Amino acid sequence: MTAISLSGATAWVVTTDHKRVGRLFMRGAFLCFIGVVAAAVALGIERVDSASFILGEDSIVQLFAFVRTGLAILVMAPLFVGLSIAIVPLQVGAQTIAFARLALFGFYLWLIGAASVIYSIIANGGPSGGDAKMVDAYLIGVALTVVGLMFGAICVATTVVASRSTSVPISQMPVYAWSALVGAIGLVVTLPVHLSSIIYVAVDHQFGRLAFGGNYGIDKWVGGLFGAPQIIIFAIPVLGVIAEVASVGGRMKSSLRNAAYLGVGIMSTALLGAVTRTQHFFEFSGSLGDKFASFIPFALFTLLPLLGILIVLGVSMLTFRSNSPSMHAPLVPALLGVGMVLTGMLGNAVQMISSTELSGTVFTEGAAVYVGYGMVLVAIGAIAHWGSELNGKSLPDTVVVTLGVAGFMATVLAALPYYIAGFADQAADSVTDFDYAGPQELWNAASSAGHALMIVVVITFTLAVLKPAKTVGAH
Repeated sequence: MTAISLSGATAWVVTTDHKRVGRLFMRGAFLCFIGVVAAAVALGIERVDSASFILGEDSIVQLFAFVRTGLAILVMAPLFVGLSIAIVPLQVGAQTIAFARLALFGFYLWLIGAASVIYSIIANGGPSGGDAKMVDAYLIGVALTVVGLMFGAICVATTVVASRSTSVPISQMPVYAWSALVGAIGLVVTLPVHLSSIIYVAVDHQFGRLAFGGNYGIDKWVGGLFGAPQIIIFAIPVLGVIAEVASVGGRMKSSLRNAAYLGVGIMSTALLGAVTRTQHFFEFSGSLGDKFASFIPFALFTLLPLLGILIVLGVSMLTFRSNSPSMHAPLVPALLGVGMVLTGMLGNAVQMISSTELSGTVFTEGAAVYVGYGMVLVAIGAIAHWGSELNGKSLPDTVVVTLGVAGFMATVLAALPYYIAGFADQAADSVTDFDYAGPQELWNAASSAGHALMIVVVITFTLAVLKPAKTVGAH
């Protein structure tokens, strides 16, 4: 029995099976997600009473860093890099993922980096941390996760471009494979930019701490990796998921498929902002010419990605109606999740309008929660949809639908109160620097309850995947 168990464990450790490598990424992301959400619960509880601390001040600073860092590079990005590694070769007729060992190596780099990030934050080494050695460990950990994700993205893009079967022309690929290709190219283009900043900050912190502000300059120079527009690049594959799930197997007319391709491409314009690491605010003040001059980059960097997701969502609904399929359970979490991602992107656009004065408030946190939790819901729908391809198992429809609805409720409960509190000027990344008329205790308590419910949803889903109700043959 022990020999068999060891043999099975070894097979996972050295595997080059693309489905196993993808599942390793996804399982790691779900595990990190539970920790990130638990930290968000603790911060919400702290905010209920803004006059006192339950945790120490240093712990609060590091919890905010963990939520911000973890949601982006420990959850959003690896979740869909893993899904793409597992599913894309099946969709394009490739025998396996290109550079399979590089994909596995990328996972281990990401895993080691994630462990380093988590440990360093626990030891007061994240952004603005007080332990210099742990700050170095944090920067090294972030760099390793970025390199690991880049390796995974390279493998996905190469598979589509070079390992695709000749019987699957690029114009006829399933929409998910197309979105995975665009998303992977987006990661390959944008992540090296952030990696260079991490290296500069790490070298400066180690030797001088003069040019980049030391531990207090990390958020300024590296923070773009954890927020919009970079997280929009992470979210590109969700468009492929909703298109595939809505059409129940990707049965799309050519014209609709081309429209979906276009929507994915338009959403990828977010990489302009990610590469340049700039955010363009729409200014209402000044002359009409000044307003127009600020609106052009605002529309290019912020509104175009919104147009892309709206196009794919509209095409998906048309496909769903035209095929008239029976109710497909994975559509529930996938559709609700895309709706949450869209709500987060809309929130990001609103806070980029200068007259709203929402930048720097918890409104920005709410937008990130909408996008991050929405992506998790889409991933739940994707795993349920492709369960037989991933591991030969299927989840009961009632479980999938229930988790989708519960996850939707959890996301709204966690994020919407911060949209409201943002208009009341509740400061972001703080548990004490706010005091406004209205039920501030209610908003923060409700958000904590939403985060807690999301933990229950993810744990329940994980247990259901590990022990599903029924088994079906592979497609």
